[in-house]
Amino acid sequence: MTFLQLLLTLRARIRVMLTIVIGTMLTALAVSLVIPKKFTAGTAMVIDVKSPDPIAGMVLPGMISPSYMATQVDIINSDRVAQRAVKLLHLADDPSFRQKWQDATEGKGELGVWLANELQKKLDVKPARESNVININFSGPEPTFVASAANAFAQAYIDVNLELKVEPARQNAAWFEGQTRLVRERLEAAQQAYSDYQQKSGIVASDERLDSETARLNELSTQLAVVQGQSSESHSKSLAAGDAGTLSEVLQNPLINSLKADISRLESKLQESNINLGKNHPQTLRSQSELASLNARLASETRKIIHSIGTAYEVSKQNESGLRDAIEKQKARLLGVSRQRDDISVLKRDVEMAQRAFEEVSLRTSQTRLESLSVLTNVIILNPAFVPTEHASPKILLNVLLSLFLGTLFGGGYALMQELANVRVRSTSDLALALKLPVLAAIPHAAAPSGRRRGRFATIFKHRSPYKPVAWKAATSSSGGARP
Repeated sequence: MTFLQLLLTLRARIRVMLTIVIGTMLTALAVSLVIPKKFTAGTAMVIDVKSPDPIAGMVLPGMISPSYMATQVDIINSDRVAQRAVKLLHLADDPSFRQKWQDATEGKGELGVWLANELQKKLDVKPARESNVININFSGPEPTFVASAANAFAQAYIDVNLELKVEPARQNAAWFEGQTRLVRERLEAAQQAYSDYQQKSGIVASDERLDSETARLNELSTQLAVVQGQSSESHSKSLAAGDAGTLSEVLQNPLINSLKADISRLESKLQESNINLGKNHPQTLRSQSELASLNARLASETRKIIHSIGTAYEVSKQNESGLRDAIEKQKARLLGVSRQRDDISVLKRDVEMAQRAFEEVSLRTSQTRLESLSVLTNVIILNPAFVPTEHASPKILLNVLLSLFLGTLFGGGYALMQELANVRVRSTSDLALALKLPVLAAIPHAAAPSGRRRGRFATIFKHRSPYKPVAWKAATSSSGGARP
């Protein structure tokens, strides 16, 4: 079918088309006026994902993930938020809603769950594109209730979002409190062991005691070296006791030097007396007696010095032996102190490690306790829902326009179906196309039908349809298949 044939067909069946279009529009208008009006109220919320957590002090990585906003939409659409909204609206206490529940379920199930499901059917949650804003829309027949329900869902989401944040923190806080008790017990046990070992060993400051014991060992070693030098010197002098006159103690002794001077003077006097008085002279004899007494005294003093040297050597050897024993004991004591220092260092490290663990666990416990008590959330209501003054549906003008489009579509389709069921020749081109013969002439209409006004559409096609349309079957039967 060509475009001209389509136009001619629609022109011929314009009444049917107009009837269908007008009927469709009237039906749409009647339905729009009859169905109950529905109001929609909406609230917008901003979710802050860039500001750091006020307790943790950093931006949580999960909040900046692409799926975070989708997760928040799912939370708003969850049963938990819907049931919280039911509690905020106090719907379970409303007799009318309770009666609706009785009529719908015959008292089966829970009222709160049924009310939550009913509210979810009228809820529409949409995140804004490329932003952190979520729009919550609620629809219903009562404007006051839809505004209250939208605000209730926003508040319920904030409460549930805070609970989802706080509940894990509460569980963590309880676990950390138990760990804190265990770590505190370990710290107290480590401190008690450290204190008991200090009291048992008598060590207050292990480093100071070790230093004092080391200094004592060094002092004994120095004394041993001195005594060993004295023993060596005494031993050398004892070996030289055969030639006592060469000993420094003998040479430097003032008594021996005085005796030697007296002996030298008496020898001179005796020699002079021998010469002058003779050997048998009483004075000479007295001088000899005095000289013998001085020599005996000199020999006695010399023996004393030699004996003292031997005694000093013996004393030095005894001191050396005692110092050696003292050094060995000091070494053993130093090793014991060093071992005790190692043991007490281990206990001290245990105390320090337990202290650090206790501090870290205590800090984490305090943080989780703060998180469990937190009332802060990253959700802010941007625009609360207000009572709508105009209904959202039905939209009468839009419904009428849609019915006009659909009526025109249905009317045109109906006209085409009627035309295909009963094909008619409406122009010379239709006749030439049907018979596949050229048209030699066309007889124009004698006059237009009385009472009918030619329109612009008829004027356009007056030269294309110069004769009255006839049914295709009638035309073909009268011609008998011959040329017209």
